[in-house]
Amino acid sequence: MKEKDAKNSGQSFSPNTENGREGMVDINTDENLAGTTHLNDIVDEENEIDKLKEELQQQKDKYLRLVAEFDNYKKRTAKEKIDLIQTAGKEIIASLLDVIDDADRAEKQLQNSEDITQIREGVQLVFNKLRVTLQNKGLKAMESINTDFDVEKHDAITEIPAPSESLKGKVVDEVQKGYYLNNKIIRHAKVVVGK
Repeated sequence: MKEKDAKNSGQSFSPNTENGREGMVDINTDENLAGTTHLNDIVDEENEIDKLKEELQQQKDKYLRLVAEFDNYKKRTAKEKIDLIQTAGKEIIASLLDVIDDADRAEKQLQNSEDITQIREGVQLVFNKLRVTLQNKGLKAMESINTDFDVEKHDAITEIPAPSESLKGKVVDEVQKGYYLNNKIIRHAKVVVGK
């Protein structure tokens, strides 16, 4: 019937035609669907996009703060390392100042005294104080004579015929003493080995 009415009025009929608009679908054709529901979808998407942009900006700020904090940490530790290197020997040098004072007193006694025994005792006291001070800081002399030659601890200067059979492969003489600092070798002993 609608086709006949449309032909009589000179209009073409189309199932999607309403009020003379061809090809247009009426969004209100479903009686259960409100006419503005599709508009809410766009608002929700815009809110979500804004929310994601805000989260992204927060993450960028957090990243920049972390990078700046790490740069500050590197600068601070580099400065602390330089300070530590420059003052590393301060404690040891301060403890050796007493020994230097004793050495100065001994030097004055050497100039004023003729008693060789008294001079020898004074110099021996200075040497003993120096040794004790260094031992208190962790320095320990290496015992090498009459021990087996060990390439980890000793530098062989030369080999000589062993005075006895029991000294073959052992340290016969010590040219320069070796030292440990807190149980780590800081200088190898230079030794003569029996063969």
